[in-house]
Amino acid sequence: MDKLLKELLEAPGISGCEEAVAKIMKRELSKSCDEVKIDKFGNVIARKGNGGKKIMIAAHMDEIGFAVKHVTPEGFIYFIKVGGIADMVIPAQRVIIKAKKGDVIGIIGTKPPHLMSSEESRKLVPYTNMFIDIGCKTKEEVLKKIEIGDQIIFEPNSGILNKDIYYGKAVDNRACCYEMIKVMESLAEVDAEVYAVATAQEEVGLKGARTSSFAIDPDFAIILDTTIAGDVPGIEDKISSLKIGDGIAITMIEASGRGTIVNNKVRRLMIDTARENKIKHQVDIVSGGMTDGAVIYMNRSGILTAILSLATRYLHASTSVFNINDLKEGVKLTQKVIERIANEKEL
Repeated sequence: MDKLLKELLEAPGISGCEEAVAKIMKRELSKSCDEVKIDKFGNVIARKGNGGKKIMIAAHMDEIGFAVKHVTPEGFIYFIKVGGIADMVIPAQRVIIKAKKGDVIGIIGTKPPHLMSSEESRKLVPYTNMFIDIGCKTKEEVLKKIEIGDQIIFEPNSGILNKDIYYGKAVDNRACCYEMIKVMESLAEVDAEVYAVATAQEEVGLKGARTSSFAIDPDFAIILDTTIAGDVPGIEDKISSLKIGDGIAITMIEASGRGTIVNNKVRRLMIDTARENKIKHQVDIVSGGMTDGAVIYMNRSGILTAILSLATRYLHASTSVFNINDLKEGVKLTQKVIERIANEKEL
């Protein structure tokens, strides 16, 4: 696995605490861009080129996770979710509390099933009944190690599952942050200002995308994010026909229309560019979930917006799975679309 990809997948950065990821993104984008800055909101904004149109690429850098809420007299930690996490994926996970004095390892515990009533055992344990065990016996001992409000991430992991099949923490959306870096590294000189933006706080309301796109006011935006792969047991093709390894997904509609609805001009541009350049792709129609595109395309007087999605298994869990070749196809398509937009007289 590429060293940079591994670094991004394992870096800590729940929504609002993206500093470690922002540092990596600024470092890497500085190698290929003319200017890189971190704005007041925490977005990393890089610019390459001058003149012509303004084209914005956006990939959010925050991940789902937790924050410390309360410590019991016996030394157990209660927490809140930061971002959308299903209760069923939380129990027994190893987590890292990112404390000022250093990382603290914890285990998410619940009442043992052996001691549950028959009624309790038939129900999903709500996360409010879960706690984190860091091996301390008292509240005082715990508070010597951590503070209320500290960010909590799933234990970092990444690697190659088999051949081109990769896994890792925070694939959503660090894989696409990596993709954006690769786009900027290999992007040919075009008659346009190309902005690469690693957005903050996407998982809790698409917030960084709103502020950064308002500041840039681009003519065209390309969103790089993950989407749900349907190639696992229990998912019918009519729900999701996306498969990892079948190419980058061109998303047309998000959240049944509550998110981005890509207009016909942009739809044709994306599909035609992929076909003309023999870029492996699939089409994504999403009934639930949305990307930064949902706020970017409504910003100011409206922004033409495309979405390229990386089909991913087990999103919003401690470990997700994707095919590295899909990501590479995404890099190629993003580059070709930028070149095409830069050369178009009118959008």
